Amino acid sequence: MSAPTTPATSPNHARAVTTKDRQAPHPLYCVWEITLACDLGCKHCGSRAGPSRPDELTTQQCLDVVHELADLGLREVTLIGGEAYLRDDWHLIAAEITRLGMMCGITTGALALTPERVAMAEDAGVRTISISIDGLAQIHDAQRGVPGSWRSAVDAAQRVSQSSMRLATNSQINRLSMPELPAMASLLADIGSRAWQIQLTVPMGHAADRPDLLLQPWELLELYPLLVWIKEQRLDPNGITLYPGNNIGYFGPYEQALRYGGDKGAHWQGCSAGEWTLGLEADGKIKGCPSLPSNAWTGGYLGRDNLRQVVKDTPELSYLRNRTVDDLWGFCRGCYYADVCKAGCTWTSFVFFARDGNNPYCIHRAMHHADKGQRERLRLAEAAPGTPFDNGRFDLVVEPSPSSPSADAAQPTVLGFDLADVLALQPNDRSIWSEDKMWQVLGGRSRKGGQKLTLDALQMGAARSSSTDDVQGGQ
Repeated sequence: MSAPTTPATSPNHARAVTTKDRQAPHPLYCVWEITLACDLGCKHCGSRAGPSRPDELTTQQCLDVVHELADLGLREVTLIGGEAYLRDDWHLIAAEITRLGMMCGITTGALALTPERVAMAEDAGVRTISISIDGLAQIHDAQRGVPGSWRSAVDAAQRVSQSSMRLATNSQINRLSMPELPAMASLLADIGSRAWQIQLTVPMGHAADRPDLLLQPWELLELYPLLVWIKEQRLDPNGITLYPGNNIGYFGPYEQALRYGGDKGAHWQGCSAGEWTLGLEADGKIKGCPSLPSNAWTGGYLGRDNLRQVVKDTPELSYLRNRTVDDLWGFCRGCYYADVCKAGCTWTSFVFFARDGNNPYCIHRAMHHADKGQRERLRLAEAAPGTPFDNGRFDLVVEPSPSSPSADAAQPTVLGFDLADVLALQPNDRSIWSEDKMWQVLGGRSRKGGQKLTLDALQMGAARSSSTDDVQGGQ
């Protein structure tokens, strides 16, 4: 979820933080899961969506929530699931958001975003529909768990781009999708996307069951220059704005190039959960950010508790906006940028370590270790229990960087694939990955969404290749 920036650098004035907002801070942007029902089976889904929750809010309760959000001063609401359109009343909720003067958007996997549903969204006043695309056809379908889901998403994107609504796209960056990012950027130009939000896959929900899917911290050293090239060569020329999610940063040489408004001095300003942002779940849970694990970060319940009081008074929502350097630990505690960054994305650090305040996905940190001839490795230590928004726990190992051939002798690569092959990949190519390697990264074809997995089973799967390095690409 992208944090608000200053009015001078924000592309979306609804989320822009004004001087008046700073005098009396309150959430400006809400991501609202209106149902957990989903028609996909995504291997990285943090909420382990599928069946609806047994106690999801009724239509009237949802309409009441819309009024509470307006009264609190929210300016933009994004409806998600699960899959939001699987609620029969989703368009009524969207229309009420619009009627009360807030911007309404939808984020969707778009498996069944039919022409009729696109028209319903348009009639309800929806301003933006963001469609999830997580690789080329083979990789997207495997991660999303439904054959043909890539084709459905691309077709739906073209319908949205031809409407009065703004087409945006969003993508997970992980071991499978990273080498296909340049081709994905070309695809976005072909379908008419105006914005691309990217975020790193982290070990929540189904992704916690697939440690080989995650990038290791040192691999950010390959990712960030690749993202800059993509932005300059394939996004900017086609009028596509790049929005790095909150777990992409921080404070390295790429901040100015990648951060929206970076050329004007914008930079990461800390986690916005509970201060400028809000997350709601379909059964009424109130969190400061929709991505945060529910058990540890739920401050109250819609319909039972007063929303304004939950935001103002509960420690689950007030802690992050009041956090100081003293709440950090590990590398982040002693970092030069600690007082501003405050360990970056709380969601990322918490789902790795079951504790916030130390974020391994940081380019400044990766470069610091590289300068010392070191790198950090994340190693699964405790499996997730198998419930929505759950996480396990990883250990962090600092180790010497392996020796490599001289820069003159080595061919540039992206996760083991020749850079030339990565840049030559076309939007309609199936994938740069072989099927065998793809399923190895995903842990095998038989691992079902929602199945509780033991640490022993996960370690056995990783042991087949002896280390994370063994699944780093190649045919």
